[in-house]
Amino acid sequence: MTAAPNAISNRPFGIEFAIGALASVGAGFFTNPIDVIKVRLQLQGELEARNTYKKIYKNTLHTGYLIAKHEGILALQAGIVPALYFQVVLNGIRLGIYNIAKKYKLITNDKGDTDILKTVIVTGTAGCTGAVLGSPFYMIKTQLQAQSAQNIAVGCQHNHSSSWSAFKSLWKEGGIAALYRGWYANVPRIFVGSATQLTTFGLAADWLRSLELFPDQPILLTFVASAIGGSCVALTMQPFDVLATRLYNQQTDVGGKGSLYNGLLDASIKILRTEGLTGLYKGIFPTWMRIAPHTVLCLVFYDKLDELYNKLRN
Repeated sequence: MTAAPNAISNRPFGIEFAIGALASVGAGFFTNPIDVIKVRLQLQGELEARNTYKKIYKNTLHTGYLIAKHEGILALQAGIVPALYFQVVLNGIRLGIYNIAKKYKLITNDKGDTDILKTVIVTGTAGCTGAVLGSPFYMIKTQLQAQSAQNIAVGCQHNHSSSWSAFKSLWKEGGIAALYRGWYANVPRIFVGSATQLTTFGLAADWLRSLELFPDQPILLTFVASAIGGSCVALTMQPFDVLATRLYNQQTDVGGKGSLYNGLLDASIKILRTEGLTGLYKGIFPTWMRIAPHTVLCLVFYDKLDELYNKLRN
């Protein structure tokens, strides 16, 4: 986000939304395969104690290999359509609000540097808004990514034939209520993730500017700062990421009640009791492999799109 203040000053939220959405779609396309791998690892051994179940997936690379071998290489892009729709909603809102807040100095101090508390509140709340609105896309994305060949299946298999059939099935089942089932599952994940990502990005960018390491290379500054932000978010978000995957993918009864978990607290307690603390950190390496590059690509794409928009406007 390196556009000059006067370049942003007269720009409506709709433009900020569009730039953020396009940037995140570009990033999401490249990082979706590792997201599929992450979901499989997070579902493996669900509510089973360590060393009591057969590990189908040994590690990140092995998971990718098995998926490609048994389901085809295109299976690594499972759920790509709802995943990108979710990115549009989430990051269009989140990045749009973040840049508007920077424009009006709502999240900076008197020196123009990142105010930690204000940035956490604004970016976390903006992220939650996008997460709730985009919840149906995230749920279907997760369920499609979990679907697999029978011999390497983990977690509940919903057997959707496509994204569209999943939407139609849920609508027929219970309308809006069914589409927004478990909407709360992603709230802590996105609040923590968004607040960590954009706050650490802002702090890292401020620090790099103070060192004058990249005075005439704004894209490189964004690259380094976003890499720092993306790495930090993997650690803080991981337990909530596992909870979201489990809650969205679980089987439900005719009334829409989950067969395994009754909510975030219930899921947390059951996972800790059966799988231990490590259960909440399953798939942390692919989480980092996904979110760090996604953060870098998203914010660098944003800067390039922002630069292109300003050139076309002028």
